[in-house]
Amino acid sequence: MEQNEQQVQSGPQPQAPRDTRGPRESHDRRGGRRDRDGDKEFIEKLIRLNRVAKVVKGGRRFSFSALVVVGNGKGNVGYGFGKANDVSEAIRKSIEKAKKALVAIPVKRGTLPHEIIGKYKSASVIIKPATPGTGVIAGGAVRAIMEAGGVSDILSKSLGSKNNMNIVKAVFNGLENLLDARQVAHSRGKSLKEMWG
Repeated sequence: MEQNEQQVQSGPQPQAPRDTRGPRESHDRRGGRRDRDGDKEFIEKLIRLNRVAKVVKGGRRFSFSALVVVGNGKGNVGYGFGKANDVSEAIRKSIEKAKKALVAIPVKRGTLPHEIIGKYKSASVIIKPATPGTGVIAGGAVRAIMEAGGVSDILSKSLGSKNNMNIVKAVFNGLENLLDARQVAHSRGKSLKEMWG
């Protein structure tokens, strides 16, 4: 009897759950993931995760597609779309693509320099600068892009298509067409301080 009790006690002990995120990744309060890549810190936001099925002779084969926005919170933001048979692999692929396609936003006092209208297919997004303290007044995909890019005060309205991919592409179309303050000041014959205040 004593021998059996000793064997039970010396058996494998339950282990505490391990942190599988790795040393370079942590989660922030808003549900986005923060990735530390060298000296740069990126904010990652998953916009859409979709499961698709391919019907083959033996049944259905499932795969996943992920749409992710990545930004450093200091004016650089990009998006990526990845597909894989596994969820984590699809997200990893999309994050890698997003990091390769970063766009610089001229952010000043937490907002944009002027109003823009971004268009892609049937989706159009109006983005307006706002006074400090307004916050990010935007929905879904637009909010994720602005927060990842470090824009804290903005007004936006999404018109037309409700497809997340089209909305993201419309926002990036608008951001790419933003005028640089130095170029505008130079063309008007004014100093940068007179333009921005």
